[in-house]
Amino acid sequence: MADTMTGYAKRIGVYPGTFDPITLGHADIIRRGATLVDELIIGMTTNPSKNPMFTAAERIAMVERETAALGIANVRVVAFNALLMKFARKMKATVIIRGLRAVADFEYEYQMAGMNQQIDDGIETVFLMADVCLQPIASKLVKEIAMFGGDIAPFVSPAVRDDVVARIGTEGLLGDY
Repeated sequence: MADTMTGYAKRIGVYPGTFDPITLGHADIIRRGATLVDELIIGMTTNPSKNPMFTAAERIAMVERETAALGIANVRVVAFNALLMKFARKMKATVIIRGLRAVADFEYEYQMAGMNQQIDDGIETVFLMADVCLQPIASKLVKEIAMFGGDIAPFVSPAVRDDVVARIGTEGLLGDY
């Protein structure tokens, strides 16, 4: 989509994920990804097979709150439940942004990028390496640590920590050992 005054094509990127919950690793990729495009659409997947802790509406609100706290203005959060490339086309994206934590991530993401290129070779996949101190963070592990009563403060913002702890509640803890 070109700006009619300048003729400049707006660069739109999509950063897809479940964000259940959004971690400091996600926030790092969002912050850095937003500098690469004019608009970064955080595509919040609504895949119910992942058994999310938070509803789609709660995750959207959480991601919007976290990106606002970071002061990132060129971000929009949109829920989707479709093939990623269909969603990216609908959003007029030219870039898919994916975060990598480890070699295992790369192998999976490399395969997905190849499949996505077969579906639409006009949309590039850009990989961003997570900051070294954030590489081990995964939403699944954050939830597991919280369910066993562990401290998740090193992995999420204080507001997200409060959201997770409130959701689990004292009755949701799985035990001490």
